[in-house]
Amino acid sequence: MKAFEFSKIIAVMLLWAVCFPLITAGFAYAPHLTFAALRAIIAGAALLAVGLALGRPLPRGGRVWIILVFVGLGATSLAYLGMFHAAEFVSPGIATVIANAQPLLAAILAGMFLNEHLDTRGKAGLALGFTGIIFIAAPQLVTGQAENYVTGIAYILLAALGITVSNVLIKRVAGKVDAIMAMAIQMLIGSVPLAIAAFALEQPLNVTWSLNFILILLSLSLFGSALVYWLWVSILEKTPLNRANAFSFLVPVFGLAMGAMFYGEALGWPEFIGILLTLTGIGLVNRNGGHAPKYRLEPVVSGNKVE
Repeated sequence: MKAFEFSKIIAVMLLWAVCFPLITAGFAYAPHLTFAALRAIIAGAALLAVGLALGRPLPRGGRVWIILVFVGLGATSLAYLGMFHAAEFVSPGIATVIANAQPLLAAILAGMFLNEHLDTRGKAGLALGFTGIIFIAAPQLVTGQAENYVTGIAYILLAALGITVSNVLIKRVAGKVDAIMAMAIQMLIGSVPLAIAAFALEQPLNVTWSLNFILILLSLSLFGSALVYWLWVSILEKTPLNRANAFSFLVPVFGLAMGAMFYGEALGWPEFIGILLTLTGIGLVNRNGGHAPKYRLEPVVSGNKVE
């Protein structure tokens, strides 16, 4: 993996890790679903504006649009619903940990639908990464708030399911559609169910438009959503899903570090063992642990060159 692609993946994982703390901080100013819908609308509108300004083409073909609809429902509607409600019940650090156990499911789906298969070393890496997640999360199950914790996990798994399915679908169209326009469209599509639910179940006008909330909302929308998905699609254009997705195990490491720094979350020996196992697992998956798909992307013609 080239250094530039590696740096983009690290940037994506770091930005994803920031999301849960920002979501938690924003609850003091806006209802959950309203907050989620605003995030999706602003992110989608920002990407659409950039795409139009750069003259990027809209996606073409009914099949591509159908895929983008399902990506929007998964990556935006389900994922944001799960993330924003999960933050009520579990701490930001732990929420980030559980949410990013999804590479295991993604590996199964990538093998079924993308013809991307992990060898023995890659499978061992995913197993180690998941074992690390268990070590990090297990201590919370024995606390006095286990019931809330289980509820939070259920919401997080809902988000992880939406993200996992969407990643597989994004990989199917990566390189065939413009990344900016595709992500703008899926976010705007995904924002519709969130907005409908917000109007039905909440009072969307009860938002405290303080400077703090505006900064939180813009950070989540522009950096934690728009920029992240733009980078992620560009990564998947050149990198097999299994190899790129294995770096998702880094998000809990970043999340725990931020939880310790800003929320006073204590780290004990299970967390440190989990972090070590996670990093080892990522190393195994990305050391010839995955095979690229047998198909290749269609060439892109630029002027007189074929890229």
